[in-house]
Amino acid sequence: MTMIDDIDEAVDWRGNPVDCGACDHQALLATGRCQIKRACVHDRYARRIDRFFDWNSGLANDYLSHPHFEVRAIAAKRADVFRLPPLLRDNEETVRWNAARRLPKRLILDLRADPHREVRIRIANLLDDAELAPMMTDTDYYVRLVVARRIAAPLLSRMMRDEEAEVRRVVARRIPENWLTGMMNDPDASVRYDIAQRLPPDLLIRLLGDEDWRVRYEVANRANVERIGDLARDADDLVREAVQARLSRPLIQETSI
Repeated sequence: MTMIDDIDEAVDWRGNPVDCGACDHQALLATGRCQIKRACVHDRYARRIDRFFDWNSGLANDYLSHPHFEVRAIAAKRADVFRLPPLLRDNEETVRWNAARRLPKRLILDLRADPHREVRIRIANLLDDAELAPMMTDTDYYVRLVVARRIAAPLLSRMMRDEEAEVRRVVARRIPENWLTGMMNDPDASVRYDIAQRLPPDLLIRLLGDEDWRVRYEVANRANVERIGDLARDADDLVREAVQARLSRPLIQETSI
């Protein structure tokens, strides 16, 4: 694999050769704090720009309005925090995100409606509970998936009917137990299976006729044994075997499990 430092060129973001003789940082070059093809704020390669600011973090403030977005984004990692709020309105999502990750939550809430999904995903990973509520209906399913994983379980009721099955699966695993019956008839078998794994035995029997064998297998293994007899004739071998195994156990052993 070719590393950036192995690339034998030094060109700026416009594709022009980097000219150290015309650079404002002659003093840095003389002291080894910048280096052509290795640590240069004018180079088009992000790793070299990052190394420049790593060596000269005190200069980051001076580059927050640089015309090249990579320079602005990397400078935002090391600039003074009080200089970052204007970058939340930058045209480039990478710049907005690098500013947002360092700012207090109260200043980044507007980015919940950022036009770029990657920014919204990352913002969702920073926020909690009530701050996440407006993102429950985000147009991007992965944003909603992050919200479903992070928001407090008692706030998930609005996501029980999400249009994306993967989101509903997360919801099914996290909602309070007394809400589980509200998702027993979900159109997706994987969601119903997640629900079945959490239902108590007395409610699990309601899924005895489910069309998915995994759900019926869960019923066969955990529902009240006196009510699973119909599954002894199930079309699936594993379901029938599970029922037969339970029916063959002494009742006292079954009730003690």
